[in-house]
Amino acid sequence: MRILSILGLAAAVTLVGAGTALPADALTGTQAKAAQTRLNALGCTAGPVDGVIGQMTQAATVRFQSANAMIQSGSLNSTTYSRLMASTAKRCDVRKVPAGSGSGRRIVISQTQNWVWLIDSAGKVVRQGGIIDNPTYLKPGTYTSGSKCGRAGRIVRNTDGGRLYLNYFVRFAPCGIGFHQIPTYMSNGAQIHPDWLLGTNYRASHGCIRLSRSMAITLWNFTAGSTRVVVLR
Repeated sequence: MRILSILGLAAAVTLVGAGTALPADALTGTQAKAAQTRLNALGCTAGPVDGVIGQMTQAATVRFQSANAMIQSGSLNSTTYSRLMASTAKRCDVRKVPAGSGSGRRIVISQTQNWVWLIDSAGKVVRQGGIIDNPTYLKPGTYTSGSKCGRAGRIVRNTDGGRLYLNYFVRFAPCGIGFHQIPTYMSNGAQIHPDWLLGTNYRASHGCIRLSRSMAITLWNFTAGSTRVVVLR
C-alpha cells in the first residue's frame, strides 16, 4: 500500500481571489471539515466530518481527482481544494463511460480511474463503481466472460487455494482472472480491506477485479450469459 503523509492542520493558508482561503501545503481544521463535507456530498465517501485528513479522506480525494481527470495524489493541495469547492466539480460516483469502449451490452473497466461500468444493450449504465485491480497482470483489450483454460466461468464461492474466499467469482480472462467480491477470510468472513479503498490504487490485486459485495452480486447476475468485457488503460 502506498502510504500518503497526513496533512498538518496548523500550517498557514494562501488567500486567493475574492477572499477565498485555499490551503498551501496543509489545511486548517475548518477547511478540512469543509473538504470532507464536500467530498461526501459529491459521493466520494470521505467518512466522518472530523477535520482529520486520514486514509479514508485521502482515498476519497483520490476518487475525486480520478473523476475530475486530475493527478491522483490523494493530497488536498490548493489545486484540488479549489476544484473540489467549485460548482463545476464532478461527482465521484457517477461518471461517463470512457470513449473507445464500443457499444452494446458490455462491462467497461478503466484502469486509470479504477472504475467499472455495467452497460445494457440499449447503452444504459446499469451500475458503476470503484474497483481494485492490477494492470501488471490484466492488459487492455476485449475479453468475454466464461470458462477459460478448462476452468469454470462462474463460482459462487471460489478460493485462493489458501485462507481466502473469492465470492461471486466471474472469470473473463485467461486463465484465472475474474471479477469477485473483495476477498474474505475463511476464518471469520471479514473482508481483507474495506470498501472505501475501492476506486483507488492503495491496494493491488493479484490480477482480478475486486468489487464491493453488492456490486459483485449485481455483476454476477449481469453476466448470467457470456458478456463482453472491455478493459481500457
